[in-house]
Amino acid sequence: MMRIVQLEAGSLIATVRRPLGAHDWVEYEKTSPAQVIERLAGAQIAITNKVPIDAAAVDALPDLKMIAVSATGTNNVDLAACQRRGIVVANIRGYAVHTVPEHVFAMLLALSRNLFAWRETLQAGAWQRAEQFCLFNHPIRDLHGATLGLIGSGALGDGVARLGEAFGMRILRAERKGATRVRPGYTPFAQVLAEADAISLHCPLTPETQHLIDADALRAMKPSALLINTARGGIVDEAALAQALREGWIAGAGFDVLSAEPPADDHPLLAADLLALPNFMLTPHVAWSSRPAMQALADQLIDNIDAYMAGAPRNRVA
Repeated sequence: MMRIVQLEAGSLIATVRRPLGAHDWVEYEKTSPAQVIERLAGAQIAITNKVPIDAAAVDALPDLKMIAVSATGTNNVDLAACQRRGIVVANIRGYAVHTVPEHVFAMLLALSRNLFAWRETLQAGAWQRAEQFCLFNHPIRDLHGATLGLIGSGALGDGVARLGEAFGMRILRAERKGATRVRPGYTPFAQVLAEADAISLHCPLTPETQHLIDADALRAMKPSALLINTARGGIVDEAALAQALREGWIAGAGFDVLSAEPPADDHPLLAADLLALPNFMLTPHVAWSSRPAMQALADQLIDNIDAYMAGAPRNRVA
């Protein structure tokens, strides 16, 4: 009999079927970091989305055999500690290949066509006072013919590339920063920064990608370029981005993630003047969360647990 503890049931709106094997299912709507050890005591399988399971927790939970992460990112789990203990860690893959790319392009289209600026213009009554049938207050740019730079590949980057190609965009996949060899099909990192009309981030947050997009990278981009981040907040130096938006280093940005979630009121990208800008969009980490995508995630989560209980773990990251 496996004891399975779901630490964050409230992080998923879906029907979560129960595993096939004999088990005792315990579910919590939400869990704080301070409650992890107490709630996982005696559990063989833990389910977590964003609640951290660190080395201290791993060491304090001798019965723990598997951590099923109900997300793709696993930076909330100490993988090295799990490997030392032989704990299987499995994540979710490929469930958001439609919903995240659609969110990326919703942001790209809104920013390229200045939709928020146009709404402000209409709210101010400018169209009603116009002397002709349309207005030319704000520039509109087409995605067709523009260059889209992708930093990070994988299923989500591929999904964005497919949509970009359907819009008639030129796609550049960035090689790793500082790489001495450029792989076939990739473009040097600095060249992507210099040539892209829009850059979309799809890499994991690691020590190597922390602040990958810093002040120097932002200044290396075209002043007309857009930056889209649906990956992880820490990939971008958010203070530098705030400065870039205020001073016009780039044309705009669309973000679905921040370095701390939920963020504090004084987070640099929550400043009132930035949120009022028509060329900055911020959504609360929802790009992944269409109802079909969440159901696909829930189904794959239990598939991972079933596979582990059957002795054939899948989607392992540790």
